[in-house]
Amino acid sequence: MLSGGRVGRRAAARGASFSRIGSRAGEAPAERGIGGGAGDAPAGQTVAPGRPGGSAGVVLPFERRRVRSKKTRVIAAVTAVVALVAGGAVYLLTKGGGSSAPTAVTLPGPFRVISATPASGSADANGSLPVRVTFSAPPNGRSPMPTLTPSVPGNWQIIGDSMVFTPKTAFGPSTKITLSVPAGRSGVRSAAGVTLASPKTEVYTTAKFSTLRLAQILSQLGYLPMMWESPNLAMQTESAVNLRKTGLAGEIGAAYDPPAGIFTMDTGYPASLASKFSPDLQNVVVRGAVMAFQSEHKMSVSGTVNLAFWVALFKAALAGQVNANGYTYGVASQVDPETLTIYHNGHVVLRSPANTGIPSAPTANGTFPVYEKFLQTWMSGTNPDGSHYHDLVQYVSYFNGGDAVHYFARGAYGFQQSLGCVELPLTQAKQAYPYLTLGSLVTVTG
Repeated sequence: MLSGGRVGRRAAARGASFSRIGSRAGEAPAERGIGGGAGDAPAGQTVAPGRPGGSAGVVLPFERRRVRSKKTRVIAAVTAVVALVAGGAVYLLTKGGGSSAPTAVTLPGPFRVISATPASGSADANGSLPVRVTFSAPPNGRSPMPTLTPSVPGNWQIIGDSMVFTPKTAFGPSTKITLSVPAGRSGVRSAAGVTLASPKTEVYTTAKFSTLRLAQILSQLGYLPMMWESPNLAMQTESAVNLRKTGLAGEIGAAYDPPAGIFTMDTGYPASLASKFSPDLQNVVVRGAVMAFQSEHKMSVSGTVNLAFWVALFKAALAGQVNANGYTYGVASQVDPETLTIYHNGHVVLRSPANTGIPSAPTANGTFPVYEKFLQTWMSGTNPDGSHYHDLVQYVSYFNGGDAVHYFARGAYGFQQSLGCVELPLTQAKQAYPYLTLGSLVTVTG
C-alpha cells in the first residue's frame, strides 16, 4: 500500500501544473499546502486543481487516474476549442498537443422547414390528400400547428419529423391554398426547444376534378350509352382506396384521382355514337349527359360542370339515383328519302320519314344535345323570298340554335322542305317528343 507521503507528492506535482493555468495574473505557481501538512490529501485522493494558495480545497476521489508521468507536461493535454458556423451547420475544430491535424465534427444546423407537400407553386394538387410539412428535426408537440387558408375540417398531428394535416372534408377543385408555418418565440419549436429559424409560406392550387371520373359516374347512373367497370379495385392503389372510402370523402378522392376501369358500349346503337365519345376529354356525348343530369335534378340546363354540379353528382352516386328517362339518341339522315331514327336504351323506338332544310336554309350536319322543349310554340322568321312567317308548331325539341324536331303540316315527308328544322308528321312527332328529353343527342348527317 502506498504511503500518504508518496501520494501527496504526486498530487503536488499535478497541482502545480494546473495552477499555472488557473492562477490569477501576477501570482506565482501555488505550491504551498500541497505535498505536506494540512494540504496533504489522504491516500487514494488528490486535491482539486486550480485552487491558488494551496489550501485543502475540494477533494476529488479517484482523481488519480488523471495524473501523468512527471515527464509529461499536463498543459500539453489541454485542448483548444474553436466554433465555426458555416452553411447552416456548426463545426467544432479541436486541436490537441503535438502536430495532429484538426478534426471536424458536424452538429445539427438551425431548426428549419425542409419541405412541404403539396409543393409551392403546384397547380394540380389532390385536395383530398394530407398536407405534410417536414422539418430538420422532430417538432415539439406543444408547438402551434401550421395554418391553411381557406380552411377545411381536419386534424394536425406530428409524425416523426413532420406535421401532417389530414382533411375530413377535401378542398374543392381549382382552389388556391396558402400554407403558413409560424416561427419565432410564438412559432414552431423543435423537440429540443429550438425555435424555427424563419417562417414559411407555401401557395399551391388544387387540380380540377377529373373528366374521366365525370364520365365514370355518369355511365354508372345511366346517363351515357355505356357501362363502366373497375375490375382492379382489389389492388391497393391510391385511387382504389379512395373509391372504397365511404361517403363524400371517397367520391371526392376518386374525382381527383379516378380509378382505372373499362368502358363498354351498350349494344343497339350505331357505331358512329361510340366514335364521338372520349372518356377523358370534353365531348358532345358527355355534355349531353351532363345536361340530362341537370334536367332530371332540377338544375339549370347549361351543360356547365361546376362545383354545384359535382356535389349533386356525388350525392346521386351515393344514393344510387339512376337516370329515370333512360338514354335516347336520334339520327336525322338527309339522304333521300330523309328519315329520323330514334334509339332508346339500345332499341329503335321510331323510324319516320322527315323533312330537312332546303339548300338556301340547310340543316347543319353535326351532333347536338336537345336544350329546350315545348308542346307547342310559335316559330317566326323570314322566308327565302323575303316574306315573314309566324307558324304554330307542336311537339318541339330544339337541338341547334333555331333547328328543332317538331310537327309541321306538309303534304308529304321525306325530302328537303323546311328552313332548317327536322319536320315530322303529327303522329310520329307526338311519339318522338317524350323520348327526346333534354340532353338527348341528335345527329344530322348526309
